[in-house]
Amino acid sequence: MAIYFNEPSHTFSEYLLVPGYTDERCIPQNVSLKTPLVKYRPGEEECSLSLNIPLVSAIMQSVSNDTMAIALAKEGGISFIYGNQSIEEEAAMVARVKGYKAGFVVSDSNLKPDDTLADVLKLFEEKGHSTMAVTEDGSANGKLLGIVTSRDYRVSRMTGNEPVSSFMTPLERLVTAPEDTTLKMANDIIWEHKLNSLPIVDKMGNLKYFVFRKDYSQHKENPDELLDKNKSYVVGAGINTRDYEKRVPALVEAGADVLCIDSSEGYTVWQKKTIEFIREKYGDSVKVGAGNVVDSEGFRFLAEAGADFIKIGIGGGSICITRETKGIGRGQASAVIDVAAARDEYFKETGIYIPICSDGGIVHDYHMTLALAMGADFLMLGRYFARFDESPTPKTMINGQYVKEYWGEGSNRARNWQRYDLGGKAGLNFEEGVDSYVTYAGPLHDNVERSLYKVKSTMCNCGAITIPELQQKAKLTLVSATSIVEGGYHDVMLRSTTTVK
Repeated sequence: MAIYFNEPSHTFSEYLLVPGYTDERCIPQNVSLKTPLVKYRPGEEECSLSLNIPLVSAIMQSVSNDTMAIALAKEGGISFIYGNQSIEEEAAMVARVKGYKAGFVVSDSNLKPDDTLADVLKLFEEKGHSTMAVTEDGSANGKLLGIVTSRDYRVSRMTGNEPVSSFMTPLERLVTAPEDTTLKMANDIIWEHKLNSLPIVDKMGNLKYFVFRKDYSQHKENPDELLDKNKSYVVGAGINTRDYEKRVPALVEAGADVLCIDSSEGYTVWQKKTIEFIREKYGDSVKVGAGNVVDSEGFRFLAEAGADFIKIGIGGGSICITRETKGIGRGQASAVIDVAAARDEYFKETGIYIPICSDGGIVHDYHMTLALAMGADFLMLGRYFARFDESPTPKTMINGQYVKEYWGEGSNRARNWQRYDLGGKAGLNFEEGVDSYVTYAGPLHDNVERSLYKVKSTMCNCGAITIPELQQKAKLTLVSATSIVEGGYHDVMLRSTTTVK
């Protein structure tokens, strides 16, 4: 006879946190969001790899590339570069993150001298950056000929056909610096010459980086940036259960700090074989997460297989239709609660703490706090990060609103059948994800700062200033459908407001 769970499957929106005693310590400035990323023995050793904020970006084409990885590492989190690409391309993305020099920005808004004002405006709309490099071949590292900023043109007085060469600021009028310039030297030059940006060029005159005035203050504002012992940004990478024997060595060689098996369902022999290969070849030196699972059995299986962290969630993502197409999965809140209990039991038995990651089901910022309170050590987010400037997809206007493209790895667009591997030679014969848009939300830094301030504030309401303390002290209550309605505005007529400047 089939096994039946006693309780219905619950989502985050069905729970609320009940306030606890708030003492003098409990102010957002005192809250630490540091959390372990990989397994360790508390009391005996420090975790070899921790996060400064409990957020990681999903292993998705429309979310996690090298640009996202750098931006999120600046905030204290980590990206897992998507694996639905060639081994060489994924390794190159990892290498670019590890080779990134903090404060030195590779130009992603580039023009050729024969491009037009129309091309400038289109590029600005796509990238949102007002400083654009003009290079001989229009590449990020081509021979620098000049730059275009918003001060170089006026749309109302020019035609869209005017060539960039006619209104750019040419090289001879620019202040540049050589390739061996340090960040401190670059900032000194910027302040001395009252510049907004400083191009860094090599001996051949090729553009290498930009250093921006605005990044100086931002760098000071990011004390939580996640760095390895060599002061490079920490980055993860996704792998699958098919070509791991070739992909893993390439990613390790490129410098990936941690790997994660990207799969819709982790309670499988193929995940066990993948972990075994890594352990046989690298021992414990290469860290690898596994998943996804939704119950204690799945957790125990992957824990005993040797996973360094375990992901929770099947069918809860905003673009995932696995539950709809296959009838498999579990409400994310119920899954996290169950797996967290299994994690704690495993720790009592073995002394090994295996962090768990809640993957999917986060719709509102307060869901982040709920997931952490229920036992998650960190959260993997797709839709949340897809909305930002730093995600790989272009910004587009639809019906008068800026949006960004976002699609599931199980959609026809991605066709990432390796993520849904059930063995054999068959590919992905039906969709488990959709192709969609998400509302554009601006830069990652501003949004993450705002979201995490809410998390910290709520933790203070619960009397906690660390994630472990939150998990120990949290009081949660299920809410009725009527109570959910009561939680929003009701029985009032909203006023339309205008801002007076």
